[in-house]
Amino acid sequence: MPIKIYKPTSPARRHSSVDAFLDITKAEPEKSLIVIKKKKAGRNVAGKITVRHRGGGAKKYLRLIDFKRDKWDQPAKVQAIEYDPNRGARIALVVYPDGEKSYNLAPDGLKVGDEIISSQKKIDVKIGNALPLEYIPIGFNIHNVELVPGKGGQLARGAGVVVMLMAVEGKYAQLKMPSGEIRLVPKKCLATIGQVSNPDRRLIRWGKAGRMRHRGIKPTVRGKAMNPVDHPHGGGEGSHPIGLKHPKTPWGKPALGFITRKLGKKSDKFILKRRPSKKR
Repeated sequence: MPIKIYKPTSPARRHSSVDAFLDITKAEPEKSLIVIKKKKAGRNVAGKITVRHRGGGAKKYLRLIDFKRDKWDQPAKVQAIEYDPNRGARIALVVYPDGEKSYNLAPDGLKVGDEIISSQKKIDVKIGNALPLEYIPIGFNIHNVELVPGKGGQLARGAGVVVMLMAVEGKYAQLKMPSGEIRLVPKKCLATIGQVSNPDRRLIRWGKAGRMRHRGIKPTVRGKAMNPVDHPHGGGEGSHPIGLKHPKTPWGKPALGFITRKLGKKSDKFILKRRPSKKR
């Protein structure tokens, strides 16, 4: 959806933009499909911070999204397109013939009144339908892709993200990921046709620290601006380079471009081509 830019009535407004929300058709969520989201501020069960720069933010409910799409061969009618504060993509409220309601990830182009269906058989390949990879024509754009049949979609769920089906050979399908990586996924895995909705979200300029705090993201301080006791990049008079061969985390581990994936993982055999511009 388009991005809205206001007149620069303040320094922050000058450098910020907002989502226009023109595709939203229902303001309030379905009460039967929401649960309370407990805030953890980046802490684990022991209360220790495991993810930095998290905390605060606006209160929000979790929407119960159906990533499995396992209500087979029952056409569901799209009742509304809603905003989800927990993700960049829109969600679609769908109603099945038996009256059951569910939230699905809304693909780009899905409208109120459309009918979508999920099946383990060969069905029409249209936006919003979910079917196994083996029945999807080569070259189609897909999202919400399973890694294990029946587990539910795990790949390509962010706003505007799309995966391309490259080939189907033997037991596996070849997928080209948004990063450029090409990997194998069992052809029995389910995928949804189309691109994830709200592709323009990446164009939003948040503009000021306050909007980030509303999102639950706290300020991040550069390592160069710290003292040597606090960060490997710290110290020095005035503006200086970090003085190291490569950037490091506050705990001395390599950062910024260093591959963190462990060597010898079982899933390495499913990756045919690594994403570009990454060096060990």
